[in-house]
Amino acid sequence: MLSPSRKELESLNLIEQGGGYTNAKQWRRQSCWRKWKQLSRLQRSLIFFIVVLLLICGIASYSSLIEHLRGFSGRAQKEEGELKKDGGLKPFAPELPKPPGLILPEPPSERKALHKRGPPVLQNRQQKKGNASSALLAEVKPEPKNTEEDGKPVVSWRGAMIEAVHATDPAVKEMENKDKAEGERENTSLLEPESVRLEAVREAFRHAWKGYKEFAWGHDELKPLAKSYGEWFGLGLTLIDSLDTMWILDLKEEFEEAKKWVATELSFNKNVDVNLFESTIRILGGLLSTYHLTGDRLFLDKAIDIGTRLLPAFNTPSKIPYSDVNIGAGTAHPPRWTSDSTVAEVTSIQLEFRELSHVTNDPRYQMAVNEVMKRVHKLEGKQDGLVPMFINTNNGQFTHLGVFTLGARADSYYEYLLKQWIQGGKKETELLEDYLQALEGVKKHLLKRSSPSGLLFVGELSHGHFSPKMDHLVCFLPGTLALGHHHGLPVEHLDLAKQLMEACYQMYAQMETGLSPEIVHFNMHSGSTQDIEVKLADRHNLLRPETVESLFYLYRFTKDRKYQKWGWEILQSFNKYTRVPTGGYTSINNVRDPEYPSPRDKMESFFLGETLKYLYLLFSDNPDLISLDKYIFNTEAHPMPIWPPTEAQAV
Repeated sequence: MLSPSRKELESLNLIEQGGGYTNAKQWRRQSCWRKWKQLSRLQRSLIFFIVVLLLICGIASYSSLIEHLRGFSGRAQKEEGELKKDGGLKPFAPELPKPPGLILPEPPSERKALHKRGPPVLQNRQQKKGNASSALLAEVKPEPKNTEEDGKPVVSWRGAMIEAVHATDPAVKEMENKDKAEGERENTSLLEPESVRLEAVREAFRHAWKGYKEFAWGHDELKPLAKSYGEWFGLGLTLIDSLDTMWILDLKEEFEEAKKWVATELSFNKNVDVNLFESTIRILGGLLSTYHLTGDRLFLDKAIDIGTRLLPAFNTPSKIPYSDVNIGAGTAHPPRWTSDSTVAEVTSIQLEFRELSHVTNDPRYQMAVNEVMKRVHKLEGKQDGLVPMFINTNNGQFTHLGVFTLGARADSYYEYLLKQWIQGGKKETELLEDYLQALEGVKKHLLKRSSPSGLLFVGELSHGHFSPKMDHLVCFLPGTLALGHHHGLPVEHLDLAKQLMEACYQMYAQMETGLSPEIVHFNMHSGSTQDIEVKLADRHNLLRPETVESLFYLYRFTKDRKYQKWGWEILQSFNKYTRVPTGGYTSINNVRDPEYPSPRDKMESFFLGETLKYLYLLFSDNPDLISLDKYIFNTEAHPMPIWPPTEAQAV
């Protein structure tokens, strides 16, 4: 038996000689376990509870920590990219290359504080109230810099300190309106010279064309980020849609290479389904327009070919055309999921088919589309001239009754009522009657004002219930109203156009990127702090043309340069947030996030066919550049001649 001192010595020797460090760790683990077993059940439960609580807190704070670190990383990457200037992909804030001799000012969408444009009454919006999307935005966006002076809240706007309570003072409102008018005159006086504006559009087109030519030549659409292409019909949609734009912009080299492709590569003898409406307005309309502008028979021959191949769509029991045509097989059918067509699709192909008959003296095309308009004219189911969105191709009757909109699926019906009347020499009175009646229906059922600024907008009606929802597509209406007034309709149409134009502009100006979302909802509740709300699913921008289209008409008829100024702002926002350095422009997912608007990687053909064309015409001070007394634009911005009175005959 060993003495206590001997036990300690033996233990020490074992540790030093037997496996050393490993055995010591095992001894410590056993010791800790004995101590844990010695704790009471209450003590162990308390320790376990604390550990679990710390774990939950760590998980809860993980996402915000990662977001914080990501913000630092994003800023570092941005600064590194700016220093390197290596042309890396930054689709959310592309740098605008400046051609020799062209100086573009800093985009007006470069904002501070509230990230909004417009007068103070429209800028000083707090986003603590509103829909869920606005609340989400408030979580990630810095609040406006507010201070207090003598107990009164003060808001900083462009360096000036404005008391927020003055918003309800009539005298101050009058001063603000006066300042706004003076500011608009000042901004208009600083508008860039015409040559600079026009060259900016040409440069934007060349940049878009560069991407299309390099990565998507002969295909339907460019995917600029992937440096690839997307196909819809496989007919070179972007190229055909852009032909007359290149001619109008005097881009001769680009036009000639596109013409060569049309002459040698474009064939419609393909076993492929195409959408009747889209192929009519983009392909048939684009070819007819280019023929009239150039006089080149090549484009007319191609137009006759595609127009004839689309005729089987009208072989239906009701004479209301099917939506899809196989241009190779000569067959047509409705969508797989329904026998309905949309009203806009079947009533927005008339300008093109009528013009095809006019230039060929072949009445088949015009007879087919005129029959559609005659049947729609007599149909029941309208409400004060407003039409439902769908029509059945079997029985020829409206479906989904009681829902009325000037947005998707119905918009261009109203546009083509007026334009057919103008195209045909103002002789087809039924078209004019339907147009004027529809406008009365719009005034009665769809026109409302927003709060707090009183913007006039066009909403929707569903079974008697009004919705303050407005598609960007509806922004065709100010231009159409102004066109009607130019061709002899009452001055009230022009007044209404000006008011609606303001609302469409604010759909851009009140967004952080300066670009409009696809859909907005206007506030109508008294006490609202912002006029416009945007739901999460509606924040995308597709490079649409409707607002700049109406700006073109308003400027052409009024000569008010504020419309040019607004268009210039929109062009700069496109350049800042949608331009891809390697070529092309991309639609984006989020117009409310200027840091990362989330590019969708798609350049729609109408960006070249419509948006840039209308911007160029807006910035031109030459009223004879596509005179609106001689030409009428189809809904894809392809100009076709207004028929002389001696030739205007209804079939």
